[in-house]
Amino acid sequence: MTATAPPPDAPRDSVVDVASAQPIDRTWVQWAVGRLEADTRRSADTHLLPLRPPAERSVDVYLKDESTHPTGSLKHRLARSLFLFALCNGQIGPRTTVVEASSGSTAISEAYFARLLGLPFVAVMVRTTSREKIALIEREGGRCELVDSAGEVYDVARRLADECGGLYLDQFTNAERATDWRGNNNIAESIFEQLELETHPVPTWVVVGAGTGGTSATIGRYLRYRGLPTRLAVVDPEGSAFLSAYAGQGDAGRGSRIEGIGRPRVEPSFVPQVVDRMLGVPDAASVAAMRFLRSHLGIAAGPSTGTNLVGALRLACEMRQQGVAGSIVTLMCDRAERYDATFDDDGWLRAQGLDWQAWSGRIERAWSELEWPVA
Repeated sequence: MTATAPPPDAPRDSVVDVASAQPIDRTWVQWAVGRLEADTRRSADTHLLPLRPPAERSVDVYLKDESTHPTGSLKHRLARSLFLFALCNGQIGPRTTVVEASSGSTAISEAYFARLLGLPFVAVMVRTTSREKIALIEREGGRCELVDSAGEVYDVARRLADECGGLYLDQFTNAERATDWRGNNNIAESIFEQLELETHPVPTWVVVGAGTGGTSATIGRYLRYRGLPTRLAVVDPEGSAFLSAYAGQGDAGRGSRIEGIGRPRVEPSFVPQVVDRMLGVPDAASVAAMRFLRSHLGIAAGPSTGTNLVGALRLACEMRQQGVAGSIVTLMCDRAERYDATFDDDGWLRAQGLDWQAWSGRIERAWSELEWPVA
């Protein structure tokens, strides 16, 4: 959207009236915002599940189940915020094609909101994205543009948006600014409200992964804004750039096999200053924790939830060793059904060289005894 330039010969003391050359219909924008708000009201908040250990102990672990959103993942919150951000910035109109670079789940949620507003949607993703995720995007009316490597998605998404005069939502840049981190029903506010009547209402740790960095930025800022002693831990899978950059060991990686978290570069929305600690998690451990959740607790979650659980158990074991009582909250990002042909398929795991069974006993011991085993 461009503005009309003032006449070059206009006197310096004259009043120059400059209007937008192509204003977006404000009535449509009001309608669109109303549609998103109505969707929010139809969706109750997600559950905070206590993970019941086999015996009484001093550290409680909770799983906030973000898979219960209408689009089945944590990214539903982000997609809604990105659309509201773009609408209220005057970037989306009734015929705007919306384009995104994604590892899958954000694109599913964005395709849902694009369909809600009657807008075309294109997702740029790597070819290795699970076919279940691609099918969900297409079910919502979106189109998938597949590229060979995770590092290509940014430029291709930007180019496609330019070619059609559309909008590149750019979750990796806008995630940390599109959500109101002070509150307004964000995930941090929701967690602390749900914990109010628990034994340990102020958790010792909140554990999350980083894909865009938006969730960790929101929670980390909220903790400081509210003056809470809770610390924020970010777990990072193999191949991701976030952990190495945080440790001062370079800011590039190859990308992650654990979909939804880990990136080949440090994204603009990742705010390391609000992170208290980072933990690297082997991919095989993530899969073992994912399988443990289903076999021992009846929770069918995806591999990024497994990554989160490994970090939470590691910290719970440390707390027990230090004699510290308290609680830990982590996130269930999405459900296992999106990974039937990948992380839930033993043949695929063998082809990837992921010996998850080598980690199974360690995860079970950490859960049952709160003792972190030496590898």
